[in-house]
Amino acid sequence: MAVRQPLDATACSLMVGLCAVWGLQQVALKATAQDIAPIMQIALRSAGAALLVGLLMLWRGERLGLREGHWRPGLVVGALFALEFLLVGEGLRHTSASHMAIFLYTAPIFAALGLHWRLPAERLKSMQWLGIGVAFAGIVVAFSGPSSQGAGGNALLGDFLGLLGGAAWGATTVVVRCSRLASSPTTRTLQYQLLGACVWLGLAAGLSGQTSIRFTPLVITSLGFQVLVVSFASFLIWFGLLRRYLASRLGVLSFMTPLFGIGFGVWLLHEPLEPSFIFGAALVLAGIVLVSGYEWLRQRLGHGPRRALDS
Repeated sequence: MAVRQPLDATACSLMVGLCAVWGLQQVALKATAQDIAPIMQIALRSAGAALLVGLLMLWRGERLGLREGHWRPGLVVGALFALEFLLVGEGLRHTSASHMAIFLYTAPIFAALGLHWRLPAERLKSMQWLGIGVAFAGIVVAFSGPSSQGAGGNALLGDFLGLLGGAAWGATTVVVRCSRLASSPTTRTLQYQLLGACVWLGLAAGLSGQTSIRFTPLVITSLGFQVLVVSFASFLIWFGLLRRYLASRLGVLSFMTPLFGIGFGVWLLHEPLEPSFIFGAALVLAGIVLVSGYEWLRQRLGHGPRRALDS
């Protein structure tokens, strides 16, 4: 298995752009929910992006790797990817884009837990376990806010579905890192995920009666953004980064995604922010930084505290 590199300027700059894109995607899905159900939009964006990735693979002479045994982990990541966005799509029907941005992007915590169990190079240290505790305390605080308790508990349900979506995303990262897909072309991994989302979410939309679409200018713009930028370009870049850098270290920068998501939600959708949610979100982000930014923090604290941090 290839050795992952520490973060450099290229990885940091790319992650800033990815975080902005991913933070905006929740807002785009929420803003068009009255004209197209979120799961239907995700199914369509996955189909469009799968076509683009397929053309790219054809141009490069790549295959899905069925004969090489990649289809088994490919089916798993496709199902997990579909599950993640099924939970996101359904969650956005009940909660705000700001809340979804926080709960979905707990994924680095779940990924770190899974990688701790599977890969010796990613064993969690004491400070990282503290970060996990802080993050989950923040989740409890955010869940306790008035917006989650109102509306018959629907907002709380949406928040919980977002958290489950984060767990599914974290599980996807673990499967990719611990299978043959870790050394496969990024297009192959992405294609398995897009095909899984297209099939399973399309089926879910059909069975739940969420296939109605009104092609307004906003819907068309959102679909174009979701297909070209989110599902095609950003995911290709993300899996390219996963192949070169430690997944838990990339997570230290992914904490910016919820910040972008909250900012875009307040700015574009005029979503309210309660003190309990702000405090809980701050705890979640602090926990993610402790878990994913362990190496950076250890270097900044110097040689003295290093032994304590490593314990």
